[in-house]
Amino acid sequence: MVNDHEALIKPLVAGICNTDIELFEGYYHFDGIPGHEFVGIVDKSPGNPHLEGKRVVCEINIGCRDCRWCRIGSRRHCLSRRVIGIKDWDGAFAEYVKAPLENIHNVDETISDEIAVFVEPLAASLQLSQQIHIRAADRMAVLGDGKLGLLTALALRHYNPNLILVGKHRDKLAIASGQGVKTFHRTSPELILELKRSRGCFDIVVDATGKAEGINDALELIRPEGTIVVKTTSHKPSSIQMSRIVVDEIKLLGSRCGDFGLALAFLKNKWVDVLPLVEATYEFHDFKAAFDHARRPGAKKILIRF
Repeated sequence: MVNDHEALIKPLVAGICNTDIELFEGYYHFDGIPGHEFVGIVDKSPGNPHLEGKRVVCEINIGCRDCRWCRIGSRRHCLSRRVIGIKDWDGAFAEYVKAPLENIHNVDETISDEIAVFVEPLAASLQLSQQIHIRAADRMAVLGDGKLGLLTALALRHYNPNLILVGKHRDKLAIASGQGVKTFHRTSPELILELKRSRGCFDIVVDATGKAEGINDALELIRPEGTIVVKTTSHKPSSIQMSRIVVDEIKLLGSRCGDFGLALAFLKNKWVDVLPLVEATYEFHDFKAAFDHARRPGAKKILIRF
């Protein structure tokens, strides 16, 4: 059942995220139903009946509504927050999922289900554009050609057209270069030093490797007084060279969830083509096969259709 502040949503398409795989490995000690990237149809909405039948996406952070963070609109930092499919709230790998009304965004009819399912990760990719001023002249590198790294590079090229995506997989780098992103194929760990020798240090480096050691590659490339933006949420601990951060006065910035309205605008205006990131789509009854596929090293986005 849902109360007047919630809606009951029937998922149409959901995406399997690396965070879902991390949860399987023990991240957050979550024992509910995962799934936080989804688009669905509102089935019931007692507090706002006009939403019923609408196609929607949902922000995932659920605040207490009473604390300072919630009052200023930053419920993602509420100390009592719950997170759909991640922390204390069941997610979208089910026939129905609940969401607070304030978390719901209507999806424009021009955006297909397979594209709309990317709103949550694209919002996260765009978040650092709202946290720091990215200048077109900045020297910028994104580390990692996984799903998040690709999305980050594709989105942020609109703010920094000369950014470089550093990755290990030619097929994934080809997706980025096909949309105007400069790339660097890293065939061995030592090539980080080659990138530094050939291109120099960077003003902004984004760690989207998903690896505990990714932060140290970022440290190798950043200039003194530069900014490292950390998108990686590995359940493994990272060992960081703190003296380098202090001596070179490097800024470390964590970056997580972002603005759904901004992501929806990007998708509606076709500023990012997300469909090349989809590797396969499975029916819900084949969920185990889909999850096993998503866990394969190097897999792109796996979708579930309900």
